[in-house]
Amino acid sequence: MKQDIRYLTLLSREFPSVQSACAEIIKLEAIRSLPKGTEHFMSDIHGEHEAFLHILNNASGAICEKIEELFESTLTSEERRGLAVLIYYPVETLHGIHERASFGLNDWYRVTLHRLIEMARYTASKYSRSKVRKALPQDFAYIMEELLNPQDQHNKHTYYDNIIRSVIDTGMADTLITELCTFIKRMAVDTLHIVGDIFDRGPHADRILDELRRFHDVDIQWGNHDVLWMGAAAGSPVCVAIAVKNCIQYDNMDMLENAYGINLLPLAVFSDVTYRDAAVFRPRVLPAGHSLPRDSELFSRMHKAMCVIMFKLEGQIIARRPEYQMSDRDMLSRINYQNGTIEIDGTVYPLRDTDFPTIDPADPNKLTPEEQDIIDGLVSSFRRSEKLQIHTRFLYSVGSIYRRHNGNLLYHGCIPCDGNGEFMEFSLYSDTPLKGRAFLDWADRLARQGYFAPDGSMERLRGLDFLWFLWCGRNSPICGRTKITTFERALIEDKASYTEPKNPYYVYYGSEEFCRRILDDFDLHKPWSRIINGHMPVKVKEGEGPPQGGRPPGSHRRRLLQGLPQADRHSGLHNVLQLPRNAHRRPRALYHPGGGNTRQEGYNLTFLYSGKPSPQAHDIRYRRRRGHKAPHRGS
Repeated sequence: MKQDIRYLTLLSREFPSVQSACAEIIKLEAIRSLPKGTEHFMSDIHGEHEAFLHILNNASGAICEKIEELFESTLTSEERRGLAVLIYYPVETLHGIHERASFGLNDWYRVTLHRLIEMARYTASKYSRSKVRKALPQDFAYIMEELLNPQDQHNKHTYYDNIIRSVIDTGMADTLITELCTFIKRMAVDTLHIVGDIFDRGPHADRILDELRRFHDVDIQWGNHDVLWMGAAAGSPVCVAIAVKNCIQYDNMDMLENAYGINLLPLAVFSDVTYRDAAVFRPRVLPAGHSLPRDSELFSRMHKAMCVIMFKLEGQIIARRPEYQMSDRDMLSRINYQNGTIEIDGTVYPLRDTDFPTIDPADPNKLTPEEQDIIDGLVSSFRRSEKLQIHTRFLYSVGSIYRRHNGNLLYHGCIPCDGNGEFMEFSLYSDTPLKGRAFLDWADRLARQGYFAPDGSMERLRGLDFLWFLWCGRNSPICGRTKITTFERALIEDKASYTEPKNPYYVYYGSEEFCRRILDDFDLHKPWSRIINGHMPVKVKEGEGPPQGGRPPGSHRRRLLQGLPQADRHSGLHNVLQLPRNAHRRPRALYHPGGGNTRQEGYNLTFLYSGKPSPQAHDIRYRRRRGHKAPHRGS
């Protein structure tokens, strides 16, 4: 009763009278009856900023669909495609138009503005006026509100026409067109969900995060690559070593050095002096920038130096945290340095490289003073990088391990389970074993502890180590594997050793009963509840589709990525978002009007559990992108 009084007292400050409370109830009831806003799901972006920006601009075809619905009978196909490209890329399109036509644009402005106003009005029709008003740009709020909500057009026809004429005469047509296009894209997607892995081998995860920070409503479910960079920004030496190693391996040094200001010169000098032959560690992608050296041997030595430091730091964590039960992954301690071999799972493998001058066989995980200086300097650079810290705080502020939204459950990796399909119990730092939702809640708190706990505290150190566990630990809920075979891929020739066994979750997640148990554990009982899961690739060539868990036969046969070349459509798709890597190229839509998803079809989100259709059908679209031809996509 006392708690109710306190709650009512706080409520009375906002609604001091019965009339004001009733008015709020009426407003909320009215809003509830509006159509649901469109939710846009993306996953496994992996740093591919150009592909991400393109699919964000076209809302995975949702804008093109609305253009078709609105103008199918009044505009030609070419005109509809041109309007779509203008909305996707207004600045670039207007620049091209000005280059081609130096005069006589007034008629084009007038026609285009009328079309964009009609499109904006149609796109915003599902929202309340209050929400639309808040989305309007400040400088053009009055003009756009008047144009979007015409009243008594017979008497005000001259009034509306004069607004358009004044915009053109004052030279503000380009600005208003750009603002209208931005407004249309904002109204096309109400909420953006990023289901993990913004970072990885793509060139510019930093630009993706810059764009996400500007987006009006976004949430993120952390992927394993995201928590790796979160750990690096928090000051975890092993996460820093892995992040730098990955950037060298996949030529992401532009992001590392120029965007985040990480100095790699000491590493380059140390590796050049310390290592001779490092051909085994040749990066998969060599630098392409004009200002970067082309010495493949230098980058191979830098990559080797970081790998050795990484293996040592991982061995230290495994020894420090026996509760992780990963002693078999202390790889340097398992090497026979006299024979140049290593035994893994009962099989002895020869090593491709045995030149390790910084490894003491008696204490293989101990860093040399020079290696300690290198990693200390890198940790300091990561912690002092202003932009990286801004991005990391953003990941923490809008992100989590899982999210419940509109009756759906979103997470990147898995709900760890055992071979019988029962939720796996973890007793890492808790007196009571945790599993399912309780374990994910606890893991989320521990991940935040690694960044926000006081420096030097036991809580901080435990959280830092746990961020590494989330990245690659055995049965991590974000990684979903029993091991990551980085060592094997680098130093063993036999590809059979590269296998990364998945958690049994990925055996059972096609079962409706198993998916129901997950939803029940997270208190999601709506008939339209779904599980939206990233991380694992969909093997389209083998007939797989995104929907799992009780899907009707053939329900995943819709065609996706219609704007891509035929050869690109079936080259391996991640679960939610996959697009071709088109770094150093303009998006396809700038080459071909309407290119990229001209009539993108959307899945009903029956990804893991297909319940009964929602009585209030959510406008939810299912998006995908083409994956890399890399050894373990989605990891």
